Amino acid sequence: QVQLVESGGGLEQAGGSLRLSCAASGRTFSVYTMGWFRQAPGKEREFVAAIIWSGGTSTLYADSVKGRFTISRDNAKNTAYLQMNSLIAEKTGVYYCAADLRVRPVYTVVSGGMADWGKGTLDTVSS
Repeated sequence: QVQLVESGGGLEQAGGSLRLSCAASGRTFSVYTMGWFRQAPGKEREFVAAIIWSGGTSTLYADSVKGRFTISRDNAKNTAYLQMNSLIAEKTGVYYCAADLRVRPVYTVVSGGMADWGKGTLDTVSS
């Protein structure tokens, strides 16, 4: 099992930038699939981005964030990051980090089929 703690959420203006962090502990970091998900008020949780490490690294992004968000990981620090640029007000929500010790298929990651979840960090974007 993996313990995940998100940080970095806050209050920004539309068009601004923010970086979220997800610190992982409990198991070997380098074999994780890690992802970020967002839940806006009154809406279901949705996929944002994922990074899959299996020898090499591959990344996935929701269409709505492609070109604006970047997911990355620092294995030495057991931490994953989500750099968010050109923030949009309607994308306010709680951002959750998720991890899985297995290399998960794309459809599984996108649908939220991850083993471990953090408690989330709130990011509010004002217009």
